[in-house]
Amino acid sequence: MRRQFQIPVLFFTGAVLLWMMAFIALGAGERQVVQAPTITVRGPIIGGVQPPVGTPFLVQTLAPIEGSPIPTIAPTTTATPFRIRLPNLNPEMMGVQLEVNLSDEDWAEAMRRVTDNLSVRWIKLQIPWREMQPDRPDQIDSPFFRRVEQYIEDANRRGLNVLLSIAKAPSWSRSILDEDGPPDDPQALADFLTLLLREINPNEGRDLVGDYIDAIEIWNEPNLRREWQGTLPFSGAGYMQLFAPAYNAIRAVSPTMPIITAGLAPTSNTVGSVDDVDYLQQMYAAGLGQYNDIFIGVHPFSWGNPPDALCCGTRGWDDNPHFFFAETIRSYRQIMTANGHENLKLWVTEFGWATWDGFPNEPPPGSEWMRFNDKWTQAQYTIRAFEIMQTADYFAPAILWNLNFAVLNNLVNERDERTAYSLMVPGSAGVVDVESDDVTERPLYWMIYDAVRPDIQLERYD
Repeated sequence: MRRQFQIPVLFFTGAVLLWMMAFIALGAGERQVVQAPTITVRGPIIGGVQPPVGTPFLVQTLAPIEGSPIPTIAPTTTATPFRIRLPNLNPEMMGVQLEVNLSDEDWAEAMRRVTDNLSVRWIKLQIPWREMQPDRPDQIDSPFFRRVEQYIEDANRRGLNVLLSIAKAPSWSRSILDEDGPPDDPQALADFLTLLLREINPNEGRDLVGDYIDAIEIWNEPNLRREWQGTLPFSGAGYMQLFAPAYNAIRAVSPTMPIITAGLAPTSNTVGSVDDVDYLQQMYAAGLGQYNDIFIGVHPFSWGNPPDALCCGTRGWDDNPHFFFAETIRSYRQIMTANGHENLKLWVTEFGWATWDGFPNEPPPGSEWMRFNDKWTQAQYTIRAFEIMQTADYFAPAILWNLNFAVLNNLVNERDERTAYSLMVPGSAGVVDVESDDVTERPLYWMIYDAVRPDIQLERYD
């Protein structure tokens, strides 16, 4: 079976002339179901644990999107139900996260979509250290290590910048093996980073920026217990014990490589989590302020709330500041400024809006809010968030979560929350069909295509 991807009708605008509308058909090989080891990345929201009811307070919201959607007179079920004036976005400041544990064919297809369609300049790969070195600390011969090396170098050849997020220590480095967590000895991670940089960037002593690995995020959401089972304290101070030697290891190889603190999960204090704002303050109390050449990682997920909105409401999943993109950004900036880091930039290493639109089953328990967003809301909120981040001067490139999890390993039928964020879904012509072997795109996919091309405006996005 051969699937066809059809770019929606578009027209090109020059200084004077309006080009004729045209269809472009893109062919792709038959989709391969991933048979390689299981997907290595968990979802961004702690399952079943939501922030408690907060105290409402009223704050003036940010300015609305210029050029609000204009309803059409007679929308159809297959056409874009409104005309959208998109901002011109800078692809150099945009990226998308994708799974690294793919077959060669699936990786090539993902690369084609990132480079030819989305045309964003960054990809993020979360690297599970436990898969890279499952047996011993000097290991570089595992099949996964070599796959990662191959794919990183391929992405570089295609002109992409690669951000690696390193997490999930191997069992030989841990005495507590429940869930995922850091090594007992933080120096073990530092040694792995040294080996990784010298193996994948073999010419020592050079500036590594632009050569294979372009930025490193040290761990992922350590304020969630499921990511931090181990002997190090479950706190911002415990994280800084891991961060310091990792930072030194990277700087010993490259003086300019962007180093990013772990993006924290936006959540409150529970048995399984530490409030991310409290956690960031703990990091500063433990010495984060002494590092002036880093980026502060952030995961400003926003549930069903617009990127401009501020707390609070009464619908549900809107009664606490943790549920708001803008609140998370504002809180982090306030903490950074109070600790002398007002000139440092936030690096959004994960963000996005989930939608269960088109899926035949119900969202996973605790994620009923995914019904708040349809596929058009998902698209509009995300584009607006990119616009906000490209307007302010305190953001590094923003990484959208995620490209293709909805078409991997039957995750939709398993009601996996990661599929709700995916730009690609099973189906055809913009219609979700979980039984299909074909792949189609959510409207956000084509809105990004349009927004990074100033001379193009698509007529429709599904």
